Amino acid sequence: MNIHEYQAKEVLKSYGVRIQEGIVADSPEAAYEAAVRLNASTGTSWFVIKAQIHAGGRGKGKVQETGSNGVVLAKRLEDVAEKAKAILGGTLVTHQTGPEGKLVNKILVAEDVYYPGASEPKEYYLSILLDRATETNVIMASTEGGMNIEEVAENHPEKIIKEWIDPKVGLQGFQIRKVAFQLGLSGAAFKEMVKFIAALYKAYEAIDASQFEINPVLKTSDDKILAVDAKVNIDDNALYRHSDLAELRDEAEEDALEVEAGKSGLNYVKLDGNVGCMVNGAGLAMATMDMIKLVGGEPANFLDVGGAANASTVEAGFRIILKDPNVKAILINVFGGIVRCDRIASGVVEAYKSIGNIRVPIIVRLQGTNAEEGAKIIDESGLKVASAITLKDAADKVKAVLEGK
Repeated sequence: MNIHEYQAKEVLKSYGVRIQEGIVADSPEAAYEAAVRLNASTGTSWFVIKAQIHAGGRGKGKVQETGSNGVVLAKRLEDVAEKAKAILGGTLVTHQTGPEGKLVNKILVAEDVYYPGASEPKEYYLSILLDRATETNVIMASTEGGMNIEEVAENHPEKIIKEWIDPKVGLQGFQIRKVAFQLGLSGAAFKEMVKFIAALYKAYEAIDASQFEINPVLKTSDDKILAVDAKVNIDDNALYRHSDLAELRDEAEEDALEVEAGKSGLNYVKLDGNVGCMVNGAGLAMATMDMIKLVGGEPANFLDVGGAANASTVEAGFRIILKDPNVKAILINVFGGIVRCDRIASGVVEAYKSIGNIRVPIIVRLQGTNAEEGAKIIDESGLKVASAITLKDAADKVKAVLEGK
């Protein structure tokens, strides 16, 4: 589960991570009031206004309606409301949102932390994530903060620092000092970075995160180390242990069909193809998508109804798939192990009748427990649903639909 920057910073702050202070706002008036409060509490006279969407590249992104960047600087208190107005309610397009962009419902009004002092401010990159190859957590860091880390890794791989954490002993002090040293820090800034990484890793483990990305981490001109931005991803499977964090979910930032599927207990991921899939089991779903591609189609979704599918589950799956205007056919591919094929077939017939006016061809391939009974239910239903027994048979029928036969 992704959360917004302002939420992520509050979580990090609660574990002792120093952050760029800010206040969230949902209107120009609220943004002005936030700036007044920030001025009183931090003394800042410049204000950074940041669009809050679940996507990176906001600083270079553009709001379609106004041309404003997603991150702007107000050098006067009087400018805050106007700059906030140019972002709020607009559609922000970045390299991560795609051309459709994302609607900005909230902004973060943050303090200016690039103030003058004894030394120049310096930006770093820092992340913590699971390295699946080694099955351990890894800290990644770089002196090239504020940049796209993928570009840095491609063009300057020597500037990527990696430190793997042995799960048997956890993060060790010497490892933290090693990262800080490799970043070229010394003196007060070195000590601050050591505290920052230790607190960050503590937070990562405590909230069952799957990814922390702090870009940039800033060394201020007076050698403080703080998070200027924060991307936090929490493991969905651990949310039952964190009811407070589950409340941070913003469904408006997620695909509406995926949200709807989740409420029906379905595992659904929308794709860009033209053949809707409804399958029981993730492995079979992947094989089904491969089969669709082999016959010249493209899967429109990944949809796993699980092992306890029933008529209501199948109907929910149908409704979700049919909301995608790109779908030209629906392939239901079920192996009857835990769930019986005749049960799925009855669910398909009931769902078809309940929804009504289904204009795309439906191919149902049933194999396993009670497969013959299931095929009989489909064939005798009188509905425009074609049954198949083998994968090849199902593939041929999908291909015929795509070719208009």
